[in-house]
Amino acid sequence: MSRRLRAWLPPVAWAAVIFSLSSRPRLPTVDVPSFDKVAHFGAYALLGWLLVRAAERTPLPLWVGAVLGVAYGATDEIHQRFVPGRSPDVLDWFADAAGVLAATFIYTRLRARRAPTAGEAGGRAPLLRA
Repeated sequence: MSRRLRAWLPPVAWAAVIFSLSSRPRLPTVDVPSFDKVAHFGAYALLGWLLVRAAERTPLPLWVGAVLGVAYGATDEIHQRFVPGRSPDVLDWFADAAGVLAATFIYTRLRARRAPTAGEAGGRAPLLRA
């Protein structure tokens, strides 16, 4: 299996876990206000991290991973419209998108820290390369 293909296995597996959870009519809940938004943020932060990591290991720019994560959050909310006992919620999608974008930001900051400086071999500290 190629390195490029292996790079996409973790985010695809995690997206499948999210899909599986979204397909259930009801999930266990905690009696804490806005806990579901925190859960959405965390689940999609992990997805965002895995997606930008996969993009980095392939010829795709990192922003593609972020866009895929935000788009997947939107399709997940649409999917919930067709699950009995579930309904789409734009605030859930905002939490999904915030998680993806936070993870992308942190990933790019950590990546820039370990990248060579402009004067060293390798050139520049890359961010969301185009």
